Amino acid sequence: MIPAARLSAAIEVLDAIFAGQTAESALTAWGRAHRFAGAGDRYAIRDLVFDALRRKRSYAAMGGAMTGRGVILGQLRASGGDVEALFNGQGHAPPVIGPADQPRIPSAAEALDAPDWLIDVMHQDLGADHARVLTVLTRRAPVFVRVNPVRATVAAAQAKLAEEGVETKLMLNMKYCLQVIKNERKIANTFAYNSGWIELQDAASQSVIENIDLPKSGRILDYCAGGGGKTLSIASQVYDNKQVSVFAYDALAHRMADLPARAARSGVTLTVLNNHSKSQLYDLVLTDVPCSGSGSWRRDPQGKWALTPAKLAETITLQSQIMDSAAALVAENGTLAYATCSVLTRENEAQVTAFLARQPEFSLRKQQRFGLNHPDDGDGFFLAVLSKNHPR
Repeated sequence: MIPAARLSAAIEVLDAIFAGQTAESALTAWGRAHRFAGAGDRYAIRDLVFDALRRKRSYAAMGGAMTGRGVILGQLRASGGDVEALFNGQGHAPPVIGPADQPRIPSAAEALDAPDWLIDVMHQDLGADHARVLTVLTRRAPVFVRVNPVRATVAAAQAKLAEEGVETKLMLNMKYCLQVIKNERKIANTFAYNSGWIELQDAASQSVIENIDLPKSGRILDYCAGGGGKTLSIASQVYDNKQVSVFAYDALAHRMADLPARAARSGVTLTVLNNHSKSQLYDLVLTDVPCSGSGSWRRDPQGKWALTPAKLAETITLQSQIMDSAAALVAENGTLAYATCSVLTRENEAQVTAFLARQPEFSLRKQQRFGLNHPDDGDGFFLAVLSKNHPR
């Protein structure tokens, strides 16, 4: 496909998304309807679409309308592309530029590519840093892998990936993290991935586990396991310690459907729970709770636009409920770890403060943020580690 035809395809996909489809379903439907498109074309169109979704408000202002055409036109203008040559109406190219396609100066919220209400929330929670964070969130996220120490050393995994054309670099001050700097789309077909040497996992997500002191004996529960990335990381780090047992639970059990197969590929032992009993206590309970996802909007830009004040309020209430439920599962002198992939204080530090007021038997050991310090950094994550002691 010529570049202009790729732009037309991206416009078609974006119009389907703006009509209510998810990005993945719209891209899949387009691919099935245009089987002549090669892998390179599909990847290029995907990149155009996701970049457009990250910056759809500023691009729409530059392109004259919040439509697939307007956003792609604004994207082309922002990148310095040759608008007249590509929007020429010839063959499969988009129609020529008309009066409705004229750019305008974006508002402050449009320039930061966020809903108006969210700008106020971000400023309340992050102060002057909110603009920098929102700007970072408009860029494509880097790709990271976690080396599984049960299967390979970091050096061996890095070398094996290089043999198959996947170039990586070691992330400093991290045990098992590699940033992929070339051919990230080849990862799923590599020996290292299919043999359990590596798992795709964001750097900040890995940092969360690296900053929790795992117990030397006892029981560990990943209470909001989701797909199980953090569960696998924990299980790999306690693999040689037969005195530690690892469990995974999620209220939406179907999210863990692939976890047993992934655990087998990784060579780790864990138990997937379909339900949990309050009579069973754990020495460490990790709660990576549902959240706004604001720290990971580079990967899920639709999440930014789908969030509303009501949804955020409901999420904050749910987080409090999960923390209280998880607290009841922590053994005496045990640990509760609370994590989010959010940058909002109201989901992070403020939640911890409110929890400590409700649960006087817990004390804060530490809390910290990870990621989004620069464009090549991991997602925005938060971690608080709390100890269960006697009531204060």
